Amino acid sequence: MSDSSSATERLLALLEHLGIGKAHVATQISGDTAGLATTHAERLGGIVLCAPVRLDPAPFTSIAERVLMISGEYGPTFEVCLRAADRLAGAERYVLDSYEALGWSDVAADRNAEIAAALTGFLQHHGADAPPCSVAEGSHAGISYKVEGSGPALLLLPFFLAPSQWAPVVPQLAQHFTVVTLGGRHLGGIAALEDRASMPTYRAMFRTLIDLIAPQPGEAILDIGCGAGSLDRQLAQRLGSANPITAIDVNPFWLREAEALAIEDGVAGTIRFLPGNAEAVPFPDNSFDAVFSVTVLEECDADRAIAEMARVTRPGGRIGIVVRATDLPQWWNLDLPDSPEGRPIRRKVTPPPQSVAAKGVADASLYRRMKRAGLADLTCFPTLVTLDRPDGPIWRYREDYVLSLLDPEELAVWQAARSEARQQGLLMMAHPLHAGVGRMPK
Repeated sequence: MSDSSSATERLLALLEHLGIGKAHVATQISGDTAGLATTHAERLGGIVLCAPVRLDPAPFTSIAERVLMISGEYGPTFEVCLRAADRLAGAERYVLDSYEALGWSDVAADRNAEIAAALTGFLQHHGADAPPCSVAEGSHAGISYKVEGSGPALLLLPFFLAPSQWAPVVPQLAQHFTVVTLGGRHLGGIAALEDRASMPTYRAMFRTLIDLIAPQPGEAILDIGCGAGSLDRQLAQRLGSANPITAIDVNPFWLREAEALAIEDGVAGTIRFLPGNAEAVPFPDNSFDAVFSVTVLEECDADRAIAEMARVTRPGGRIGIVVRATDLPQWWNLDLPDSPEGRPIRRKVTPPPQSVAAKGVADASLYRRMKRAGLADLTCFPTLVTLDRPDGPIWRYREDYVLSLLDPEELAVWQAARSEARQQGLLMMAHPLHAGVGRMPK
């Protein structure tokens, strides 16, 4: 398949490859299955949306009776599913009592028995085909897969950030279904972050970060919270073999995918991927000449993470940090009414999603925190990242949040403005980041 093939095309190709006519699906990121729901609903049995933090209900309205939404009792997933239920007549909801599901929550590990029971009970009321194979592992159409168990096919698409992904519930589900666990660069959070990393303005932000860090030949570089290694691969392509790059992440799923993608991109020999926590970096003091972290400190104890970055950086070394800016507006290049007399759509869609951990940082306090940690010669550069590929996964992930906020009349206005902007070739949005680079005193 071509690099531009959609997730829908890839999933259809995989179903054909595995000999599956109709399958159940479970996912956190609804956009991965939206295309199947709208154009090939006959290939879907039951659909489970597990702890979605973004959800546009529109693609699922005609098959709502086949949808189960699982949310926490608190946090963004509850609000997202509650709003979606108003537009998905016949869909079912399951609430995990006394649980706050955030975008990075390890839901399947935290509530594995409950989630397995909810999926099994719901899906047994909907039909799906049993594939001809029961044990297999491989890759097709850019999607990796592992098949376990027997019975009706159940595709498990990746969560966004959950460290354990679906692994804790697979043994229980495999007693009832042929479980097909999917991965690769075209689904889930990896697809969104790979797409984001390919955006010209995002690449420009990262080039500026590295320009300011200014690694000299031979200097050791550390990336904290590398995810699937999108930026490390860009860095390796820029620096060649001049600098050893170490990349750590707390998420074993992301690390496995990062290693596979580095091999695909031909830079595996220049990056060392290791497990590691931003709040307890697994290296001695003064181990690195340059340390950076991009959109990670929103989800942890930011002050502790910055202190750890300072601890492992040698005197005179540089530290670069980028976080989302929830204190600045996001911007959609759409002609939307914003007067009190009209529908206040713009006021709804301008504030960015406020998904930040209790001790995380996603505002201008980043700069004060870096200064307080002892960094000198700070260069601070708030940045706008522009997205202009409305069929891409990172755009879909961000727009799905907006669409969940609008009522039917507002949705009609939004879609009309969106269509006009796209016809003009001016459909784009921009979201802000806070970024800074400082030096450890000698």
